[in-house]
Amino acid sequence: MNSRSRTSSPARRTIPRAPATTLAAAAATAALLLTGCVAGEDSEPAAKAGAADGGTLTIDFATYNPLSLIIKDQGWLEETLAEDGVTVEWVQSAGSNKANENLRSGAIDVGSTAGSAALLNRANGSEIKAIDVFSQPEWSALVVGADSAITSVADLKGKSVAATKGTDPYFFLVQALEEAGLSLSDVTVEQLQHADGRTALENGSVDAWSGLDPIMAGAEQNGGQLLYRNLDFNTYGVLAANEAFLAEDPEQAQAVVNAYEKARAWAAENPEETAQILADVAGLDLEVARTVVLERSNLDVDPTPGAAQRSVLEKIGPTLVETGDVSSQAQIDTALDSLFDDSFVRQADPDAVKES
Repeated sequence: MNSRSRTSSPARRTIPRAPATTLAAAAATAALLLTGCVAGEDSEPAAKAGAADGGTLTIDFATYNPLSLIIKDQGWLEETLAEDGVTVEWVQSAGSNKANENLRSGAIDVGSTAGSAALLNRANGSEIKAIDVFSQPEWSALVVGADSAITSVADLKGKSVAATKGTDPYFFLVQALEEAGLSLSDVTVEQLQHADGRTALENGSVDAWSGLDPIMAGAEQNGGQLLYRNLDFNTYGVLAANEAFLAEDPEQAQAVVNAYEKARAWAAENPEETAQILADVAGLDLEVARTVVLERSNLDVDPTPGAAQRSVLEKIGPTLVETGDVSSQAQIDTALDSLFDDSFVRQADPDAVKES
């Protein structure tokens, strides 16, 4: 815990992902960050790392966030913050919903969420900010079993679908049904955590699953079929932090963003090692991990939270209201106006990260 007190339609298309990121691209992004030439609204510069004064940084790692796995594996935050007496505590997030729960309770300072989940959390009163964009993934799709007779989203009418509420796969399901002329009332949604959704699909307890990588890639290897993919229905992966943490420990927050930008360049230079780290943590075959990292993660993305993410979330906002997850559009609008903080990315300095 921290030293401060806490309260506790038929398938439309298949979109290929870009190939593995390149070191040159990552370096170019880093150069932009270092010169302050990245997009974003003007705000007061975040404090530089190195002035922290003890306590504990509590941060999550998640298999759907490969950069978090690199940072944890390399021990960069521990090494960087050690001289200031800061202890690093890692907590695994099984999904954006779990990251949100831990952010709300104060169990973590920084968490990995989908953009849609961060918007949901903020709109419902959680005082969080998106401080970094870690990926622009295609991590959600609708999945059916190897021998399923279901061949289109429309075929899901009257069927059961496993999904994790409050996460990108859940909102992917909502949007896919709407596009096919259906709604949530036309299916039975079984609320299951991502891994349990895969299990339910494979043992026949549900007819379909709105899946999340890397668990979804593992299901594919086991015979699961991607019924429907649509990159436009996936939102960005963002790093969310509690506002109280940002106000009280900006040096720690800056150290986290510095480490994320170092990890982005490291992943570009070491794609095979990144896949191996994911395989080890998630218990995946290396080929499955390669698929996730090289084809579906898209880590080579502008890390500055702001206009690009807002554009996507403005589309998902009304869906959150229609499903009853947020009470009003006014709450969505207010959340969008206050969700993003680009100051830490604008001050990011990967070279400030110490290696163990």
